[in-house]
Amino acid sequence: MNKQDEGHQFEARLRWRAEEIARAKGASLPDDLGLRSPEEMRNVIHELRVHQLELKMQNEELRRTQVELNTLRSRYFDLYDLAPVGYCIISVEGLILEANFTAVNLLGAARAAIVKQSITRFILKEDQDIYYLHRKELFESGQSHSCELRMVKSDGNVFWACLTATVSPTPLCGVMPGADSVPVSRVVMNDITERRQLEAEKAKVEALLKAQLELTHAVPSLVPKAERKGGRKDLRGNARE
Repeated sequence: MNKQDEGHQFEARLRWRAEEIARAKGASLPDDLGLRSPEEMRNVIHELRVHQLELKMQNEELRRTQVELNTLRSRYFDLYDLAPVGYCIISVEGLILEANFTAVNLLGAARAAIVKQSITRFILKEDQDIYYLHRKELFESGQSHSCELRMVKSDGNVFWACLTATVSPTPLCGVMPGADSVPVSRVVMNDITERRQLEAEKAKVEALLKAQLELTHAVPSLVPKAERKGGRKDLRGNARE
C-alpha cells in the first residue's frame, strides 16, 4: 500500500467518524428550528461554516503531520536499519531488545529469532568471559567500553567482532506505565575478522623472522668464515685470511 492509498483511507475514516458525530448531534437538535428568526438562522449557518473550516484545517494539519512522520520513518530506516554496522539494544539481563538489518545479517538469523534472545547465545563459549567482564565494566563505570571477541552465526560459522557499547536509560513505555527508566546498553557491532586474520599472519611472519635471527646468532659457525670477517680477496678472486 502506497502513501496515497493510506491518505485516502485516513480521509475515509475521518469522514465516517464525522458522519457518526453529525447523526448523533442531529438527533438532539431542537424541534423549533422553524420558529427561529432569520438572524438566528444566519448565526447557526455561520457557526456551521466556521466549524467546517476548523475541521478542514485540522484535517490538513493531520495530513501534514502524517507526511512528517513518514519522512522521519524513512530517515530512521536509512540511518538505523541500513547502517553499515550492526546496532543492537541489549537489556540489563543481556537480552536483545532491538537489532538492525546489519546485525541480523551478521548473526545470520531472522530478526524474530534474535529479538528477546540472550546475546551470549551468539558468543563463542570460550569468549563469554570476555563479554561478562565487558558488561561488568560498562555498567559499573557508565562509560563507553569496547571488547573484541568471537561470535557464532546461526549456522555455526565463527567470526571476530568488535563490540562498542554505551549505557542509556530507556522508559518502559507501554510495558509498565509510570515505571522508572531502566538501563540498557546500545551496542555497535563490527565484523573485524579480516583485520584479525591479517594481524595473525603478521605475527606469524614476525615470529619466524625473529626465530631465524636468533638461530643465526646462536650458531655463528654456519656462516662462512670469510663472510664473518669480511675477508679480502686476491687477484684470482680467492678469499684471503
